Amino acid sequence: MLPLVDGGPRKLVHGVFGSLVRGGAALPGIPALPGDVAARWSTAWGAAMAEAAAEAIAAPPPLDLTIADPAETARWAEALQGVSLAPGHVRIAHGGHVRELPGFDDGAWWVQDLAASLPARLLGAGEGRSVLDLCAAPGGKAMQLAAAGWAVTAVDKAASRLARLRDNFDRTGLKAALVEADVTRWTPPAPADAILLDAPCSATGIYRRHPDVLHRVRPREIRAMAEVQTALIARAADWLTPGGTLVYATCSLEPEEGEAQVAALLAARADMRIEPIRADELPAGIAPDEAGRLRTLPTMLAAEGRLDGFFIARLRRNR
Repeated sequence: MLPLVDGGPRKLVHGVFGSLVRGGAALPGIPALPGDVAARWSTAWGAAMAEAAAEAIAAPPPLDLTIADPAETARWAEALQGVSLAPGHVRIAHGGHVRELPGFDDGAWWVQDLAASLPARLLGAGEGRSVLDLCAAPGGKAMQLAAAGWAVTAVDKAASRLARLRDNFDRTGLKAALVEADVTRWTPPAPADAILLDAPCSATGIYRRHPDVLHRVRPREIRAMAEVQTALIARAADWLTPGGTLVYATCSLEPEEGEAQVAALLAARADMRIEPIRADELPAGIAPDEAGRLRTLPTMLAAEGRLDGFFIARLRRNR
């Protein structure tokens, strides 16, 4: 720990740390969520969810991999000494360097939390049809769609993130048209058969991997992100062909960024409707709500290592 404070108060840190060790100080077995976060999530999802969210911080999350060819799932589960919770998925204990794992150099898989893989799964087989993946970097969902036979156009406004996406496509050998553009200003040259919008959000759903969001994100930031999402989902709906499908997703545990966004879109547009997500489309232990939307919570798959928090809705344009 002391190298972290080189050039700083080393003696003070050493003294305080030594006093804590001699006094038998220890971290709690279950960390506590910040009070405002615990209150917010308890109100939205119940006290059991907030308790499970705190428990989830106590251990490093597992490493989930999406297999490029779902038919090879069993082979890679054995090679990586992991378990599969769904076709095209392998979960392994976190540890070691990802680049050193079997299959990385061959592009046989990529890192992607199981919850993050669900939006693209809900679009099914592409059979050559067109799909826009908006705000696409680092490219996990775009690669899923390309592997499933979609003609993918992946759009992201950050050149550095798009470069990472390009590297991932080069490694896997998958194909997509990559577009550097701000979706709030860009317009596609033609309507698409499907659109996947994994919208920019507060990222509170990935707090296990980025616990800083628990302290950094406040209601003001959530409201600001919700305004961006409202604009993006409205634009995306305009770009669908009649009968086309829009999957909206956020890696957020805030209802303002999920359920409220879809409710507002449906209230504003008679040409859009929910296409209910079915339980048989999801891994065991994960279920849609009564409206056919999906909200993944820390209470799910607790024995298997849990999963990130996501909201996902599938919508269809009637005309």
